[in-house]
Amino acid sequence: MNDDTGSIAAASPPRRTRRIVLLGLAALAVASALFAVRGPLMMSAPACVAGRWDPCFGTFNGVVLMTLVTLPLALLVAWARARRRRTAGVASAWRMSLAEVGMIHGTVPFVWMTMMPGGGAGVVPPRVSLVPLRDLVTMGPVGLGGNLLVFAALGFFAPIRFAAPASVPRILALGAGCSVLVETAQYVLRLDRVSSVDDVLVNATGAVLAGLASHRWWRRPAEEAPSERPRPVTAAAG
Repeated sequence: MNDDTGSIAAASPPRRTRRIVLLGLAALAVASALFAVRGPLMMSAPACVAGRWDPCFGTFNGVVLMTLVTLPLALLVAWARARRRRTAGVASAWRMSLAEVGMIHGTVPFVWMTMMPGGGAGVVPPRVSLVPLRDLVTMGPVGLGGNLLVFAALGFFAPIRFAAPASVPRILALGAGCSVLVETAQYVLRLDRVSSVDDVLVNATGAVLAGLASHRWWRRPAEEAPSERPRPVTAAAG
């Protein structure tokens, strides 16, 4: 009996080893991504250092660069919120805090890029493409990958933070609903962009794929954290 228990314990790798492996893979993925985009990012860096903000926030390369630059600040905010929650005795403090910061930091830059006006903004009439799968041919690998990432962070972190969207149909509805809002804003503001149903489909697919990747950390209804407000202290009966 003891031999079987020992063999099972030996077969399963320690949790610390798994965490080290996952952190190593994450660091390798980040380093690979930075190496792949180092050229375009370095083109925007001198303008940002010189204080010319239009190349920083008005171009795709500049937005990606500023997203990476502000990543340490986002982690600091997550750490501060997690520390506050742990002091208050909230369970899963780190998971909740990282999910909140990740949703914002990973979604706002991509939405910002989708709302950048084209050269004919305000002049070219709004355009709508309602035929499914017609625009996928013209997206190309870069466009397809970018559309998959628009709401990927939202799909990944939202079910970790909240129990309500913790299912595939709800993540799909969340990604599609947010994408419809973005496409509608592009049309109303006349940003010289095509409001396409394919963008909605690809954005929602990216949210679902990211949500499936975080499935093991989804929050369940039974795990809903209690209110973080301090509870009133009742005086002891004398």
